[in-house]
Amino acid sequence: MGFNWRLLEEGDYDNTLVKWWKDWRWTPPPKDMLPQEGRCGIMVSKEGVDVCAGFIYLTNSSTAWVEYIVSNFNYKEDDRKEAIELLIETLSLIAEDKGCKYIFTSLKNKLLINSYEKCGYVIGSTNCTEMIKKV
Repeated sequence: MGFNWRLLEEGDYDNTLVKWWKDWRWTPPPKDMLPQEGRCGIMVSKEGVDVCAGFIYLTNSSTAWVEYIVSNFNYKEDDRKEAIELLIETLSLIAEDKGCKYIFTSLKNKLLINSYEKCGYVIGSTNCTEMIKKV
C-alpha cells in the first residue's frame, strides 16, 4: 500500500507536529506563524501512520513559500524519502494550481535539499542566515 496525503486538521499541530519538531531538537514554530486557511498544510501517511507534514504560504505575488517540513522521528522505514518527496510534490502542485510561477524554500538539511532537487527545485543561494523578528 502506498502513501496518502490529506489536509492538516485542527488537532495536528498540538497532537503531532509539535512533538515531531521537538523530537528533531527543533523549536516548533508558533501556531499563528503557520498558514491556517485553505489548502496550506499537508500530512502524508501510510497505513494509518503519519509520516511527514509541511506548509505552503501563498502570497499576493506569483511566488509561494514552502516551509516547516517535518517528519515522524520514529518512522524508520526505507520509504521515508518517498513520503517526503510526495509531500514536496503535492505542495508544489497546490502552488501551481493557485497560479504561482515560483516556489521558494529555505533549507539546511542536505537530505532534504536532495529531495527538493529530485522534485525539480534548483539551488539559489547558499550559506544564508534566516532571521525572524517578532513584533
